[in-house]
This record gives sequence, structure tokens and C-alpha cells, in this order.
Amino acid sequence: MEQNKRFEVFGTLTKTETVFTIDQKILPGTLVFEALKPFPGYYYDTPMGSKPVYLYLALEEQYTLVDILRASQKVQHEFVAPFDAGKGFLHIYDTKYNVLRVRHLRNYDLLEKLQQSFVDNGINFLHKSKKYKDESAKIRIIKFFSLEEIAESIFLDKREKNHAYIEIPRHLKWEEFDTITNKVKHNWVDSKFDAAKAAFYYEGSLHEVVRVYSDKIGVEYLQELRQLYIDKMK
Repeated sequence: MEQNKRFEVFGTLTKTETVFTIDQKILPGTLVFEALKPFPGYYYDTPMGSKPVYLYLALEEQYTLVDILRASQKVQHEFVAPFDAGKGFLHIYDTKYNVLRVRHLRNYDLLEKLQQSFVDNGINFLHKSKKYKDESAKIRIIKFFSLEEIAESIFLDKREKNHAYIEIPRHLKWEEFDTITNKVKHNWVDSKFDAAKAAFYYEGSLHEVVRVYSDKIGVEYLQELRQLYIDKMK
């Protein structure tokens, strides 16, 4: 792949997060999750601020990716503030929720209005009184990647600050990915990072990658981290 080449693709990202439900400033009766620590491997107990970082809005049914994209485009044209939305699945214990992942919402006061805008465009939310408090959830997102390859098998996210992707040689099941990531972190002496499992299809090939979140992202940092992942995969 040509270095410094920018490209845009769809792919998937899988991660675990601690989530809880919120019941204020939402459409009454709907089920809305918020991530307690969106990048747990990086932030630990560092506060993220007063605006929502990741919200997961439970959906009434499993809408297609095209349905979500079409509705999102319509809402973005008419809504009063910018946001980013994507299709996802959230698992808590044996329960799976179809969700609309929302990011970059300016404040909580906009959430109910955003939900109503999606309802007006054909995306309905699950009405359920279930409450969760600080539960571990496995989350899979189907998302849009805007990438630049800055070195061989090293990609920077051009839309999300402090996000990068390092390519690994083969697919890992979640349990194996989690085990290898823990081994990498125990042997990593540089700046801490958060990791998620991801993949995207580009130029006829499926690329298996690790999403890295850190404010110390640079070519050398990412190359060394990639090599450590490869070493621990052997």
C-alpha cells in the first residue's frame, strides 16, 4: 500500500467498556447507555469532562447499515449541532442490544432532541425500564474509517484525534486478542495506551488491525508497539 495515501473505508471495531444507563435528558422510557471510561487502558481514573464521550442508544429493532446512514445524513442536515452516529451491538451478559452509537455530541441537553430527530426519520428506540450500573459490556461498532498510512502497516485516523491503527498478521478471536493485549501492556515501557480489535476491507484485502488510543502517537511509537504485538502472537 502506498504510504501517506489517504483513503476511506467501512469496517468493524470491537472493544469492552464499562457502561451505565442514564435516565435524564432522554426520550422518556428509552434505554440509553453511557461509557463510564471510554478508553480504560489509557485514562484509568482520569475524568473525561462534562460532555458525553460515547453514548449507546438502544434501538427497537436491528436496522440495516444503509437505514442508519440514510437517517443520519438527514438528521445531520437539520440538527442544530454536529454529532457522529454509527450502527453497533452492545452485549451485557447474555443480552444483546442493537444500538446507535453517538459521539461528539456537544452536551447532554441535545440528546432528547437528537433522539426525536432520528424517530422522525424512521429510527425508533427501544422502550425498556431496565437499568444498569457500571456493567462490563462488549461492544461491536460498524464504522467509517478515514485513514492515512504513515508507514508500512501503520495508519492514522484523520477524523479522530489520538487514534491510530497497527496492522497485525492474522485474525484474533476476542479472548485471544484480550490475552495478547494484556501481555503487550505488561511488557510495554512507553506511554500507556488503550486498544481495541478492528478490521477493514481495502483494495481486495481484509486488514486486521489494533486500534490504539494515546496522546503519544508517532511512527516510532506505533512501529515498536506493532512489533511487540507480533512477537506476542507467535
